[in-house]
Amino acid sequence: MSDYIRQPQQIERNSFDIISRLIFEARPDYRFMDADQEAVVKRVIHTTADFDWLDILYFSPDVLSRIRDAILRGCTLYTDTTMVLSGINKTCLAQYGSECRCYVSDPRTMQMAKVQQITRSMAAVDLALQDAGEKIFVFGNAPTALFRLMEHSFVPIAVVGVPVGFVGAEESKHALINSGLSCIAAKGRKGGSNIAAAIINAILYRMPEVRHE
Repeated sequence: MSDYIRQPQQIERNSFDIISRLIFEARPDYRFMDADQEAVVKRVIHTTADFDWLDILYFSPDVLSRIRDAILRGCTLYTDTTMVLSGINKTCLAQYGSECRCYVSDPRTMQMAKVQQITRSMAAVDLALQDAGEKIFVFGNAPTALFRLMEHSFVPIAVVGVPVGFVGAEESKHALINSGLSCIAAKGRKGGSNIAAAIINAILYRMPEVRHE
């Protein structure tokens, strides 16, 4: 039992090598749009071991550059769950002058949700919209948060919309794709907080390479 890889960076490198090989073997004609999209899709596959993400992750035009540029300007990312917040590399995000917030457990959110008889995720969106500054919304769990955001006239820099589940999840993401908002979205039922965090981390980890290209 002693012969296994212990070094985390090596484990990750090996994983991505295996992912690349398996994609080539199973889908030799598959082509990524560009290196940015490839980095995101492969990190999501790395997170899930699910190659369906080759086909179900939607990118609106220029969304990756919009997210990257906003992070470099110093924006705020708002998540629908503390799990997404926990999964995002906030140290890396802070290096570019940006931050990440989640208002779902904020006392103001709880009060708004109670008074209006809405979900806390919906109230958290309303609260986030009261903040100043450029905003990116990152939703991995709550379809109601995604629907709520689209009910407002506010246009964020971008939306990562990958809620998972059977009630409203697929519908909310379909609506996002057709909303005209700059977005990354999962088609169908699949998604999750880990997916949302992986998408942002993939963008963050590639930023040093992009800035030197």
